[in-house]
Amino acid sequence: MDAALKENIVNSVKIALEEDIGSGDITALLVPEDAVAEAVIISRESAVICGIPWVKEVFNQLDPGITLDWTVADGGDISESQTLCRLKGNSRHLLTGERTALNFLQTLSGTATTSREYANLVANSTVQILDTRKTIPGMRLAQKYAVQVGGCGNHRMGLYDAFLIKENHIAACGGINNAIERARRIAPEKPVEIEVETLDEFEQALAAKADRIMLDNFSRENIKAASLSHSPHQVELEVSGNVGQHSLDQYSDLAIDFISTGALTKHCRSIDYSMRLKVL
Repeated sequence: MDAALKENIVNSVKIALEEDIGSGDITALLVPEDAVAEAVIISRESAVICGIPWVKEVFNQLDPGITLDWTVADGGDISESQTLCRLKGNSRHLLTGERTALNFLQTLSGTATTSREYANLVANSTVQILDTRKTIPGMRLAQKYAVQVGGCGNHRMGLYDAFLIKENHIAACGGINNAIERARRIAPEKPVEIEVETLDEFEQALAAKADRIMLDNFSRENIKAASLSHSPHQVELEVSGNVGQHSLDQYSDLAIDFISTGALTKHCRSIDYSMRLKVL
């Protein structure tokens, strides 16, 4: 885990706790201030677990004296009714952190579980499934981490680390060649990807020497035609647009490098977890 993600976890947890606690957890005040409790986090369904660093950070910010003993690690397959973690510490702090911790865990596990399902569907091919920027606001780094945990890959992180030239950029620049030439001048060290919608646009992007060409909503026939029209390693090919689990098999025998889909981060369903507490 890199430094940027570690910092992001600290900041995300701080915001989430402030959002939930506000001026104070008044319900936790029902419990004696010095009460100590044990708790367990339990899965309510099978999934790929993800988000453990966020859970740790929640309780670290609330009370560094709380201990957590995990029986699993991020990326592990978990089953229904499995005990995942045992916690011990101040009862009030355990209760205050419960929902925030589980919110991170359920969301990131949902992303990882969906990603694992997609990754398994292309396991016998050379294509890699990528995410997109269709992430929950404020959770970009977290969800992209969960995608990797699930076995898929990351597209660009944001608007700053790679060019992705789309229809409106092409129109504003006066054509595909102009757009790619300007990108090379602006940031020659950044990869240049361009989205095309027709085979003619594909040939233009190929001639302009894009690093990667995204075939947007291409038919299977046109994807095959594009893949056969260039020499190996001349350009990376990415397929995108209305790609779901039901349609992945139609790409398995085509010479493409990537399939990108927003489904990894926006169609995932939260995983059901619960925390049970026992005052000592």
